[in-house]
Amino acid sequence: MMIPACSLADLPRGEAHRLDVDPPISVFHTDDGEIFAIDDTCTHQDASLADGWLEGCEVECPLHSSKFDLRTGAVDAPPARRPVRTHEVLVADGMIYVQPSTEAPNLPPCVAARLTARSA
Repeated sequence: MMIPACSLADLPRGEAHRLDVDPPISVFHTDDGEIFAIDDTCTHQDASLADGWLEGCEVECPLHSSKFDLRTGAVDAPPARRPVRTHEVLVADGMIYVQPSTEAPNLPPCVAARLTARSA
C-alpha cells in the first residue's frame, strides 16, 4: 500500500520529511533531485535520521555520526552496525508516495521494545 508522504514542492532539495508511521520513515530529497525513503531510526540508538545531515546520497546520524546510504541502507562505520531498510518511492502528479518495505526493520533494542509493548 502506497503512503502519501508530501508534495514534491513541500520538500526542498537537501531536506527530509518524516512520516509518523510505526516505525517512522524518512523521505529525503537530495541536492541532485533524487528522492529516497529509509527507516527514520538509526540502528544504533533512538535518533531520527531526518534530523541528520544529508550529503550526496548519505545521511549522517545526528547522535554518533554513522552514515547510511540512502540507495541501499548500508551503514559506513560504527557505532551503528546494521543497515536501515529502504523503501520504494514513487512521484506522481507532484506527490511523493512511499511503499513500505515488507522486511523486518533493524531497530535499536529500546525502540523495538517500545513498539512491541504498543502492539501487545
